Amino acid sequence: MLLSLTTTHRPATDLGFLLHKHPAKIQTFALSFGQAYVFYPEADLERCTAALALDIDPVGLVRDRQGPSGENRALEQYVNDRPYVASSFLSVAIAEVYGSALNGRCAARPELADARLPLDAELSALPCRGGETVLRRLFEPLGYSLEAERLPLDKQFPEWGNSRYYRVRLSATVRLQDLLAHLYVLTPVLDDDKHYWVGDAEIDKLLRHGDDWLAAHPERDLIARRYLKHQKSLARRALERLLAEDGDEATAAIGPDAGGEPALELPLRLNEQRLATVAGVLREHGARRVADLGCGEGKLLGMLLKYPEFERLLGVDVSLRALERARDRLNLERLPERQRARIELLHGSLIYRDERLTGCDAATAIEVVEHLDPPRLAAFERVLFETLQPPLVVLTTPNADYNVRFPHLPADRFRHPDHRFEWTRAEFAGWARNIADRFGYAAAFRSVGEVDPEHGPPTQMAVFTRPLPIELAAEPSEPAP
Repeated sequence: MLLSLTTTHRPATDLGFLLHKHPAKIQTFALSFGQAYVFYPEADLERCTAALALDIDPVGLVRDRQGPSGENRALEQYVNDRPYVASSFLSVAIAEVYGSALNGRCAARPELADARLPLDAELSALPCRGGETVLRRLFEPLGYSLEAERLPLDKQFPEWGNSRYYRVRLSATVRLQDLLAHLYVLTPVLDDDKHYWVGDAEIDKLLRHGDDWLAAHPERDLIARRYLKHQKSLARRALERLLAEDGDEATAAIGPDAGGEPALELPLRLNEQRLATVAGVLREHGARRVADLGCGEGKLLGMLLKYPEFERLLGVDVSLRALERARDRLNLERLPERQRARIELLHGSLIYRDERLTGCDAATAIEVVEHLDPPRLAAFERVLFETLQPPLVVLTTPNADYNVRFPHLPADRFRHPDHRFEWTRAEFAGWARNIADRFGYAAAFRSVGEVDPEHGPPTQMAVFTRPLPIELAAEPSEPAP
């Protein structure tokens, strides 16, 4: 079985940093079911391909099985398709061989882990119960373009017809972590089988690797059912946990006809682009102490925690439930002491003064203002720009002009049922410039997501800056000897 990952990002050999595998070496990994090999058929500045090949030992698998004498001794246990096709064995190999990349870690180049790169994934033989229709239903909502070639049972005997196996190529501009997570979950779903016993631990794996996308996926029920080997009680519990963690408002609008923000933006991977752009702006401006207003479940905080230059991170949200989810997502109780001291979650409202936020040199409000009705928006403006007065404010909101690009969003509907408004580019620019004039800031604008020539970007961003107060701008003096 062969999985190839290719990028044309420059320099393309950055793929080696992301995978923690040197392009000049052939590496071998011992797995419980055989061997895995990683090698690079091509590796230069323009194009780089990393290949993961599995050599599965079906005889060893049968011998290692426990059970009464004679059990599992049928010929099928020795002669089968497992050594040659993508299956749950591939998921295990991805977790063990590419574990750092799957978990979004890149020690040598941490910024690469959050970067969206042009990536292709090719699987030489992918079993697919349900055919190409199911294959597309699973991958296309995640934003992939897909090429699928159905393989014959035997090329020498075409009259035997086609098999259920496909040679598949997936292409997208996406984080490597997300591509690996999608393959990890969806490969055994397409195969509709697993080589090991499934229990409660599989629910945790499904939710962990489907955390950012599964709740909004139109085929989430099928995914849960197949991933958990059609055990109804496990699938039901997985979906209950998934919906409870995603929140009632977010899940109520899932589906192509619901007009909900998660489903609309899922193919664009827009939230990831927002967070990466915000993190980039904060780093450009040298921010050290950041308050994330309306932090939700802490995704931005988790991204910023990877960069040591952020000395202090504060997450504020009015929802205790959201803060609990953020605490779990960030694994606060398990962080090393120095990391844990850098971050704090605060329960509070964005429309009231909060002395705990003083001293921050940057504040972020990511997709927040559109949830505030006019009186609360006015209070938020005064608290943020008049009272706290951070030298840097990064704020994003949907671009209403772009909504016509969402084919399933009615003309009179917002992207999310809790939105009080959605501004056009002209309305947002007018509001931001008014804020800058009133409170002594300069306002600059950036685009998030691919810019449509007529309708602009899907998300619009304002970056507010003002001179540092004297006491913050001055460097601390050296103590007298």
